[in-house]
Amino acid sequence: MTEHRRMLLDTASLYFRAFHGVPDTVRSPDGEPVNAIRGLLDMIAKLVGEFAPSDLVACWDDDWRPQWRVDLIPSYKAHRVDHETDAGSVEAVPDQLQQQVPVIREVLTRLGIPVVGVPGYEADDVIGTLATRSRMPVDIVTGDRDLFQLVDDSRSVRVIYTGRGMSNLELLTDAAVEEKYGVSPAQYVDFAVMRGDPSDGLPGVAGVGEKTAVGLLRDFGSLDGIVAAAADPEVAMGAAVRSKLTAASDYLGVATRVVEVARDLDVGDYDGRITAIPDDDAAALDELAETWGLGSSLTRARKALAAAAG
Repeated sequence: MTEHRRMLLDTASLYFRAFHGVPDTVRSPDGEPVNAIRGLLDMIAKLVGEFAPSDLVACWDDDWRPQWRVDLIPSYKAHRVDHETDAGSVEAVPDQLQQQVPVIREVLTRLGIPVVGVPGYEADDVIGTLATRSRMPVDIVTGDRDLFQLVDDSRSVRVIYTGRGMSNLELLTDAAVEEKYGVSPAQYVDFAVMRGDPSDGLPGVAGVGEKTAVGLLRDFGSLDGIVAAAADPEVAMGAAVRSKLTAASDYLGVATRVVEVARDLDVGDYDGRITAIPDDDAAALDELAETWGLGSSLTRARKALAAAAG
């Protein structure tokens, strides 16, 4: 009997990678760019074919830079802001990608892949919620290291990491995270807070790199333990490291809440089971394929999903 597994896509992470990985000479019959659409469809075909999920969900950034995270750390993703509006920050996205996003959403929906987002939250938070609540094993597909915090062998939650490209996918389990970083998935948030992440505008603790962060977590177990040790002159800790941690106390007091993904959102009703595509959606996909020139990419995705549906 085939194992039932749920696959959660960090959708924006994947279509950004597709956009930058597939030449922009890939165009529709009318000359519109479709490199992100076709690249994402090829990714889905590969992922479904290789990992054989029974459920598939496209998790969506309803808010790519939630104000509640910005309130805690104003630099959060600030370098990626194009401009501000009354509704919030607008992300700097290449025009050629931005115009493909609505088509991506329509194609996913017609393929029977639910697009799930929650107002005021990022796709990471949707993934955290769905992975935590899942009663079946979960594969999270992402190029975002922050989601390593969700890896959990006891619940069969893995990350399929795309950071090295689709031809070099990494399957991260508890042991793989520990081998890669020297910390457990349960310690990953504390590790990431100290290390920082320029791609997200997280400063980290000045002068504390990965090696020092790993050593501190080994000695004191958690960020709370490290902060408590830094504040206690009776605890053995190097003066330089103690000084750096003390200087970053304000940042350390809020950063964990920014890096931790939500696990308790109201995601509404959806059905992620991979099933045969209804005739109306199949006809709509044929029309999309012709209009946008999706060709073999859409054919491969449909074939992989049909095989997974059984």
